[in-house]
Amino acid sequence: MIALLSGGTPAGVAWTVAAAALLAALPWWVARRATDRRVTHLESDRRPVVPGERAGDEPVDVPVLLELLGAALRSGAGVPRALEATGAAVGADRGASGSVGRGTADGAALRAAADALRLGADWDGAWRDAPGRLAPAHRALRGAWTDGASPSGALRAAGEELLRARRATARTAAARLAVRLVLPLGACFLPAFVLVGLVPVLLALGVDLLSG
Repeated sequence: MIALLSGGTPAGVAWTVAAAALLAALPWWVARRATDRRVTHLESDRRPVVPGERAGDEPVDVPVLLELLGAALRSGAGVPRALEATGAAVGADRGASGSVGRGTADGAALRAAADALRLGADWDGAWRDAPGRLAPAHRALRGAWTDGASPSGALRAAGEELLRARRATARTAAARLAVRLVLPLGACFLPAFVLVGLVPVLLALGVDLLSG
């Protein structure tokens, strides 16, 4: 087939092979450039390390925080004491730089809620300044504080609900990724299919028509 397309001369064969190699490598080169740009973008978005910031400043996962609260309550601690102990465990102390980090803010909010409850604040008022990500703990412990109900079931249900929501989000993201991969994969395979399957046939037909 190559000999037919090139006219049978060595120079024609060489030019045909070179053109085929370039066309076959084009999709790979485009995909490689896109990957390099993506890696460069991700590296530029990395947050630099701030002097004095600790690894413990990262926020504790909310399901883990709910487990800590449940463990403190099962050990016999009251709600304010459980909030205080959990706040200390997740890092309510100040870092070396003197500023409260992202993770320590959760601990500080839990300890502030505990102090407010001891001073006689109502349940919602004690949590007024807490971050929104602590809302599952706020809802799960309400019955224990206002009605004296056991909080174990509510804490467990809140943690399971968060995990279900995350799994659903992950499945949705995976489905979207599969859809987005169709176009790049098609861009890689379609030129090769056209080059190997269609171009030789069309050229052969053209040669036959011209020679006829």
